[in-house]
Amino acid sequence: MTKPTIPSELRRQVSEDARARCGYCHTSARTIGEPMVIDHLVPTARGGLTVRENLWLACRRCNEFKGTLVEAADPQTGMMVPLFNPRTQSWSVHFTWSPSGTEIIGLTASGRATVIALRLNNPEIVAARTLWVQVGWHPPKE
Repeated sequence: MTKPTIPSELRRQVSEDARARCGYCHTSARTIGEPMVIDHLVPTARGGLTVRENLWLACRRCNEFKGTLVEAADPQTGMMVPLFNPRTQSWSVHFTWSPSGTEIIGLTASGRATVIALRLNNPEIVAARTLWVQVGWHPPKE
């Protein structure tokens, strides 16, 4: 199956909706130094459509870890729950930053499951965030 082509105007709208940052880790393209990708919230492999309501920005790392996932286990309960949906849910309801500003803490079942499934605190990104905090680029302002 080939990936659907996303028209440039739709890409622009999604980028504007997402404020040019990843919907999952909230990192901006400017901070990571590479363009964001368009994420299908419900992947096309699971029947998701290439429409604005099903698209959001993601960094390559989050997009690759998400893959075709739409749900994951909450590490506290073991129950399968939907992943965080950046288009319809508020980031600050489901996540917060650690006191150091380098790790994302899941506040809800979906938030916790998303942190684990998308590896939002993998060692490489935590190391990068540590440097970003030192120069005042992180954590992002709401």
